[in-house]
Order: sequence, then structure tokens, then C-alpha cells
Amino acid sequence: MPRRADLLAILLSLAAVLAAALVTERVFEGIPHIEDEVAYVWQARMLAEGELKMPSPSQPKSFIIPFVVDHEGERFGKYPPGWPAVLSLGVRLGLRAWVNPMLAGLGAWLTYRLGKRLFGDLVGLLAEGLTLTSPFFLMNSGSLLSHPLGLVLAAVFALGWLDSFGPGSSQACPPKAGIRPCRLAWAAAGMALGLLVLTRPLSAAAVALPFGLHGVYLLVRGDWAVRRRVIGLGLIALACAGLYLGWQAALTGDPLLNPYTLWWPYDKIGFGPGHGVTESGHTLQLAYENTRFSLQVGMIDLFGWWGYSWILLPFGLWAARRNRAAWLVGGIFISLVVLYMAYWIGSWLFGPRYYYEGLASLTIFSAAGMAWLAGWLPEQRSKAGQASAASQRRKTTPPWLHKLRPLAVTLVFGVLVGINLVLYTPIRVGSLQGLYGIERADQAAFVTPEAQALTPAVIIVHADKWMDYGALLDLQDPHLSTPFIFAWSKVIDIEKLAATYPERAIYHYYPDQPYKFYPAETP
Repeated sequence: MPRRADLLAILLSLAAVLAAALVTERVFEGIPHIEDEVAYVWQARMLAEGELKMPSPSQPKSFIIPFVVDHEGERFGKYPPGWPAVLSLGVRLGLRAWVNPMLAGLGAWLTYRLGKRLFGDLVGLLAEGLTLTSPFFLMNSGSLLSHPLGLVLAAVFALGWLDSFGPGSSQACPPKAGIRPCRLAWAAAGMALGLLVLTRPLSAAAVALPFGLHGVYLLVRGDWAVRRRVIGLGLIALACAGLYLGWQAALTGDPLLNPYTLWWPYDKIGFGPGHGVTESGHTLQLAYENTRFSLQVGMIDLFGWWGYSWILLPFGLWAARRNRAAWLVGGIFISLVVLYMAYWIGSWLFGPRYYYEGLASLTIFSAAGMAWLAGWLPEQRSKAGQASAASQRRKTTPPWLHKLRPLAVTLVFGVLVGINLVLYTPIRVGSLQGLYGIERADQAAFVTPEAQALTPAVIIVHADKWMDYGALLDLQDPHLSTPFIFAWSKVIDIEKLAATYPERAIYHYYPDQPYKFYPAETP
């Protein structure tokens, strides 16, 4: 029978799905807004058709797709295949907008499981509840970005590692029908880490780092059974890393050629000239400034408590001072911060999203800090019971005084959570509505009967910036076979366009004059 805590955790997970779906529908309208999302959707549609790449269209610069590369006559997305492959399942089922909300619910549930594994049921539930109220969590869960999948994979890896090598791992999976599931936990951990490599390689390296150090210790000090599991886990992860190189080879012909650099040659990890947009390249000073700014944004966006969202972390660190398994999980966030210092750009629009795979580290340690302040940790309850019995014998401490501490903690943080939900989250998350000026209403002119009567057609979109043009790209497929296809006016040759698409009429379209289509003069 499921325990009461598990049932409550399931309800919180369902609430996370619904909250993320609400953000998807009400704020982001289920459509791409930033270049990354446009490219992810393009790749997902390609994978839904069983293809990695396609021949570049005629006049590829006229039909440009942000972060989709044209290289040696072929067109493909620059992003690793992990997230587009998952998103393609939603594309096939007509449920694209539900993929990240479902992953959000799973991520919330795994956060509970991880918190429970480290500190007990109560901390697990508190961590899941804090996750659900986090503006950082909601913004990314409602988007079409890859981070919710990254959080799920990171949590599965951490749980699998702890069940295989953490304290009490031999008791973590009791036999069921003669099978010990814990013997498979290392394989699940290796698979999750490998899939994270195929989704966000640098994040995968950061997530693996603290556990990798533990793995080295186990190889030196562990018995042969432990060593075999560590090696097996590593081999599975390396096999997936090999698939990553195979993916690069399939796209570019060179397993070591990163498609990122085909869009921006300077889009590399590292320091010095050629890394980043400045002439001198990425520097330690820029790394420090990017990191400081990202962390400052995170201090607000984590729980919406203004600059006090991290106030519980010192108490969580104290609560975990003897919990070595918790050190591994807490190390995920630290290693993400350190490794992303080597990347030339910071993140703030969706919060410090490069650190998102470490969200469970922050919520679990914050929950542990809250539990420690309130005296709710199991060891505190045991000591408190002994002290209460002693004080009752001496009749020196009134019973109500023991209840003041948890009541005060509940009141203070209940007020903070309430203020966040009423004030900060609606403003912060709501500010992303119509991000970059892109709204579903921008597409309305093309679904009217009058517009459909003009099809098949090429629409030349007159826009100075990519956003007005990009707002319409969700209406066309990668192979440009939809009723409307869209060309950007910045680089256009109408004669070549008419020769390439003789079966299509050509119209000029000005986003500031919606519902008006001007026939182009063609030879």
C-alpha cells in the first residue's frame, strides 16, 4: 500500500503538471518565442519524420531558421538530439505543449524521492512543495526548452547512484519476487547520465563531476562487486557519449565538429580568443561577471522571496554536515556553476537556466534547512523528545514552548510562500507573456478562410528583426510543404523564388498590417 507521504507527493506532482500547463497555455501559448525553441521545434519535427537533416532549400538565407545550420548543401539543427527526440513524441501525438508540463510533474516527484532518500519523507515533501512554488521552475516548465528533461535525467542519475553506492544502498532495494531492483540501479543511472550527455553535454559533465569523484574513491577502496558496478555505469554513459560523436559525424561528416560553431564560430566552451563575442575572447573576469549576475537573478527567482530565496541554504548545509550522500547531490549545483563559468554567456531571461539541472539540490537543501530550523529532522525529534521528558521531570519548561519553534518557522515561510504566489510569481512569470513580441495572435491572419484561399503561397515577411518573421515559422514544416511558407525580406530574389516555386503565388506581408497580403510582381 502506498504510504501517506507518497500519495501526497503524487498529488503535488499532478499539481506541478497542471501549474506548468497553465503557464504553457496562458503565458507562452504553446509556441516558440526564443531562437532555441524555434530550433528545437524544427528538429523535433524532423525527428518525428525519422530524419536528422535535409537538403538545404533554394535560397537558404531567405528561409532562414534561427539556430538551424546550412552546411555543405544540407540543413540541420545545431542542438544535441536528446530533447528534440523527446519533443518529437509530443509532435507525433499532437501533444507538443504537454511534454514539458509532464516532465515537470516527473521532476517534482523525483525531487521528492531524492529528498526522502537523503533526509526523510518530510524533507522530500517540503522540497517538492518548494519546487512547485518556484518561479524558476514554472518559467522553464512552461517553455519549449530542454531543461525540464535535464532535471529529470539528473535526478534519475542521482537516485540510481545513491541506490547503488550510497549509504544503506544494500537495504535500499529489498528483494521482490526473488529480484533485487537495486542491482539494476547502476544501469539506470548510467543510462540517465548518457541521455543527459545527448541532451545537454556540459550540464551532464557538471552533474557527473561530484559523483565521478566518489566513483574514483569507490574504485580505490571498494570491493570488486562495487568496482564492477562503477565501471559498468561508466561504460553505459560513455556509450551514449559515443552516440553523441556519431550524431555529429552524421550531420557534419566530422565527429569532432560541433554544429554550434557552424552557426557562430565563437560559440565554444573555454577561454581566450575565439571563445565568445569579444576580441580578447572569454576571460576569467567575464566569467566572474556572468556568474555573479546569474546567481543574483537566481537569488530572486528561486522562490520569489526577492533577494532572500537562498536564506535557508546555510541551515540546510548545517543539517547535511554529516550526510555524505547529501554532499553529492548538493555538489551538482556547485559544479554547474563552476563549469558554466567556462561558457562565454550567462543566463537570466528564464532565470539562471544553465543551472536548472541543479534545482533539486537547492530545493532539497532549502527544505532540509527549514526542517532543521523547525526541529523536524528525525534526529532532532529524538533529542527533543528526550529533552522534553527530562524537562517534564524537572517541571522547568512549559510544554507550549516546544511548539513555538516549528510554529514560528511555519508562519514565517508560509508568509513568504504566500507573498511569492500572490505577488512575485504572477508578475515575473507573467512578464514573459508575448516574449520578444511573439504571440499566437501573430498567426491569426493565416488561418482565416480568406488567407487559406490564397494557398499554396510564399509569404515574403518584411521585418527588420527576426522576431516578426520567427513568429510565423511555427506554421510551416521543415520541408516547406505546408500551404504557407515564409521568406524573410532581408535577403530575397523574387525571380529565383518564382522559378523555384512555380506552383505557389507570392505575396508581400507586413506584420504591422495584419490580414493584408500584397501580390508580388513576378516575371
